[in-house]
Amino acid sequence: MYGRGQGTQTSTGRLGIVLVSVAIASLGCRGRHEGAGAVTQAPVPAGVVAARTARQAEAAEALVMDESAADAAGKQILFGDLHVHTTFSTDAFLRSLPMLQGEGAHPPADACDFARFCADLDFWAITDHAESISPQHWRETKESIRQCNAVTGDPRNPDVVAFVGWEWTQVGRTPDDHYGHENVIFRDASEDRLPLRPISAFSPGSVAALQASAAFWDRIRLPLSDPGRQRSLDFSVHQAELREAPLCPSNIDTRELPSECHETAQTPAELHEKLSQWGFDTIVIPHGTTWGLYTPANSTSDRQLASPQYDPEKQVLFEVYSGHGNSEEYRDWQAVVRDGDGRPTCPPPTTDYLPCCWQAGELIRARCSGVPAEACERRVTAARQNYIDAGVAGHLTVPGATVEDWKDCGQCRDCFNPAFSYRPANSAQYALAITNFDDPAHPRRFRFGFVASSDTHAARPGAGYKEFGRRLMTDAAGARDPEWRERLAAPAVAAGPESVPFDPATTALQDFQIVETERQASFFMTGGLVAVHAAGRDRDAIWAALKRREVYATSGDRILLWFDLLNGPDGPLPMGSETAIERNPVFRVRAVGALQQLLGCPAHSVNALSPERLARLCRSECYNPSDGRRLITRIEIVRIKPQQRPGEPVRSLIQDPWRRFECPGEPEGCVVEFEDPGFVAGGREAIYYARAVQEPTLAVNAGGLRCQSDEAGACIGVNPCYGDYRTPYEDDCLAPNEDRAWSSPIYVGFGAAG
Repeated sequence: MYGRGQGTQTSTGRLGIVLVSVAIASLGCRGRHEGAGAVTQAPVPAGVVAARTARQAEAAEALVMDESAADAAGKQILFGDLHVHTTFSTDAFLRSLPMLQGEGAHPPADACDFARFCADLDFWAITDHAESISPQHWRETKESIRQCNAVTGDPRNPDVVAFVGWEWTQVGRTPDDHYGHENVIFRDASEDRLPLRPISAFSPGSVAALQASAAFWDRIRLPLSDPGRQRSLDFSVHQAELREAPLCPSNIDTRELPSECHETAQTPAELHEKLSQWGFDTIVIPHGTTWGLYTPANSTSDRQLASPQYDPEKQVLFEVYSGHGNSEEYRDWQAVVRDGDGRPTCPPPTTDYLPCCWQAGELIRARCSGVPAEACERRVTAARQNYIDAGVAGHLTVPGATVEDWKDCGQCRDCFNPAFSYRPANSAQYALAITNFDDPAHPRRFRFGFVASSDTHAARPGAGYKEFGRRLMTDAAGARDPEWRERLAAPAVAAGPESVPFDPATTALQDFQIVETERQASFFMTGGLVAVHAAGRDRDAIWAALKRREVYATSGDRILLWFDLLNGPDGPLPMGSETAIERNPVFRVRAVGALQQLLGCPAHSVNALSPERLARLCRSECYNPSDGRRLITRIEIVRIKPQQRPGEPVRSLIQDPWRRFECPGEPEGCVVEFEDPGFVAGGREAIYYARAVQEPTLAVNAGGLRCQSDEAGACIGVNPCYGDYRTPYEDDCLAPNEDRAWSSPIYVGFGAAG
């Protein structure tokens, strides 16, 4: 994330930077280019890969299997991660710096080695932020992915398949100009099947912000005694390489642009058009949709569904879970409401939600000692409005307020591992429930499959195989000591009796100084996985499964899941299917718990990596399955009936759970069959998906802010897991957690098929 701008430096400040830079150069300290690293050449033994398939086949055979199963053709389940950042991304580079307790460079080659030897994945995709990929880094990214694919054995049966992609990282200040983040994944990795440039959401005005950001980092890296000065100098080189690439000319076919410029798209429609101009097979995956760290309050998916922002040919998947939390569930509370005149105002709290604007008023109320009641109430009202007006920087409007003072405001109290400062109208359930009626004859609805991934910023795809290493396997990061916290944070302001207005559009602070990074640290998870039902292990088979939406998401554990419509018009249909029938649909869900893990790493990982690399990359703990399985405790079915008329209330259309089935708690797994008896009588489309829930185990940050609640369930105190020195580095903040898998929906229309 780039800064929004710094004030002009004084001539004295500029001179100081020059003098210190000369001094550093005289000591032989110069910044270095961040290279892609070297991919480990050792193969994963064929027997290891074959064992994965064999274990899965044994588990499937233990369940009810007959010719009515949609997977009778012999597909296998493969696990991957389609959201992986390396230190080619600016925010990942920052996280790697010593001042943030970072562990140094983790370039693309590390991600390949981690996927193969730490996480034992079947596929992964690199998705560094397009906004921070220089032309040289883009060339190195593509070559590193090709090197990763080259060492994985027989292309028809590789140990891993690596895909090339990037993240388009758009952020708006208001719901009206916010679209959010999308990962762009390409089927092929050959040079002639990839764009010459990534396409970012960088705006022309961001160039000045990039310059200001570089000046800021120059100022904070000055101390010659700091042991991390070399890494900081390297970061300056990274910033300089970004600044050297000019913005591409606009309104020109992407294929005719110079190869060395920085190409941008300001909306999803513009991004999709540029991708269409290249003509390569591409999947675009929205993600982090409910993550309120940067998403304006009251943002909704309606804007993304409006033509031409939604491209159903490219947007076939939706990331429902990641290391940034869950984006599945809808709630009908709002962070901000509109009064009768359409002005934003603060809603009162409910039993399950505390608006942060309300808490801002309560914090000011507590400072009204000796103030007449009427005057105090004016201050409270002003505080709530100041919070709303400041957007994602609202916490800065109450000077001196601590993380603990905000309690659990803005959080979804009854969601599973929710994203921070939850935006429910951007959730998967809300997106499935809405309809766009701009063209009444052809209403538009989202059609996507569910995936999950890590969103790692340490080149660690599939990091959730074991719950350990909070500072390494999640994105939790922070200052290493009080001195660095003071340098990095927004300037401290003494507590005062009144709220202070704050305008993010004009501030001199950097992005990371504006948003609530300290509270966010309690919400970073180890991440999820995407699973595909594929006819083989090769690139073509995996891509085909992704495109037909025969995929599901897990919260990190490798739960096996099948979800079939048994009485489709031409026979059984698997998850992700779309059909129409004139009878009540009948479904089957089958689920098997993940394999329990052994300590340490398996022999093939130990043999492939040196002890030093195994310790640094995997922390000497790898995916290392035993023969025992965790238990599936229940199956939940969600039914959603999409809007049939404008304004139809969304809450009543989402039934979660619609059905719930308790499982016998056996290692062999759980099988349930059910019918929707009201489908024909309802006479409207219905969408169904399954959740398989696993027995509780401990997980990193599963407790969130770790609220202490009163008898009514209200949060009266929090115990945050900080990313900085205030929480011990070795504290993983473990809490009980019910891992789960979400099937892709099956879309069932009422009527004759076709």
